[in-house]
Formats: sequence, structure tokens, C-alpha cells
Amino acid sequence: MAKVNIGLRGWRFDEDEVFDDNGRIRPLGAMDEDTRARVLRLTERLTDPCDACWLAYGDDRIEECAPAEVIYGEPRGEVILCADHETDFVYWFREVADEDVIGTVQLQDAFHEWFFDGGRAPEGYAGVEHVDNDPDAVPESPDPTEELPGLEEELEQIDDDDLDALDVDLDELDL
Repeated sequence: MAKVNIGLRGWRFDEDEVFDDNGRIRPLGAMDEDTRARVLRLTERLTDPCDACWLAYGDDRIEECAPAEVIYGEPRGEVILCADHETDFVYWFREVADEDVIGTVQLQDAFHEWFFDGGRAPEGYAGVEHVDNDPDAVPESPDPTEELPGLEEELEQIDDDDLDALDVDLDELDL
């Protein structure tokens, strides 16, 4: 069973748990709770700009923000970053972050505060080297401008109370 990224590097999924034999997203009800929460959160964040760029430029200059390429953290407390700012996050996570925020939804706020206050990785700090192992053997990541295959139908079948319990904002999705 291969581990795959969907749309953004970082969160890794068991390919067989997320995709069926035709490369379509499996029904959300067939996924475990953590996988379902992460897939739904990815649908919200996939087209968002890098958090660090957004902190630097704000909504007034959003066009200067780079698109996110990687996601770290827990759903609802995740940090999404462009390649240029990933090293800042890795440095913060390894060298600065309080262990109490690691693995919690407070991670996002803690990193945002550090970055907003001028925190950056030192010049030349080695971040993460990403290696693609046999990328042709896994389903292609969805285009962030298109819907995830099968997800629209799945979301339409979920009871409103169950969607509310997932704490996912689907208003910005093109469904």
C-alpha cells in the first residue's frame, strides 16, 4: 500500500484508503475519522495562498502571495506554505516551537505569531528534501481548480448535522 499526498505535500494518506480502483475518492463514510477530516480540510485549503505570504502581504496584497505547496499540522490548526517559506516552518518546528503545541490545533496560531513577529529560518538552514518515489504509480493529484472526483456526490449525501460536526466550511467550494 503506497502513501500518497493529495494536492499538497505533507499530509500522507494510504492510497487504498482514499482512492478506489478507478482513482476516484472513496466514499467519506468508508474513511476513518482522521483521514476524512484531512480530506475535507484539504478541499477547503487547496487553493489558499501560503500562510506566511498572507501574513507578510495581507488581504490587500493577496495577489503577491505564492500558492501553497505543503501542509503541516492538524486539521483546523494546519499551516500551509509555499516552497520559499517551508524552511521557516521547519526551522520553527525543530528549533523554536513549544512542545505543547506540536500535534495540536494551536500549532497554526503559534507559528503565525512567531512568523508575524519576524521569526525566520537562519540563512542557509537546511529544510526538508522532498523525494518523489514512483509518482506515476499513484493516482494523479487533483487540479486545485477542479473538484475532487466523487467528493461532490459524497458531500450531498451527508446530513447537515454531520457536516456541522466536522467543522468544515464548504461555502468557498465550487460544488
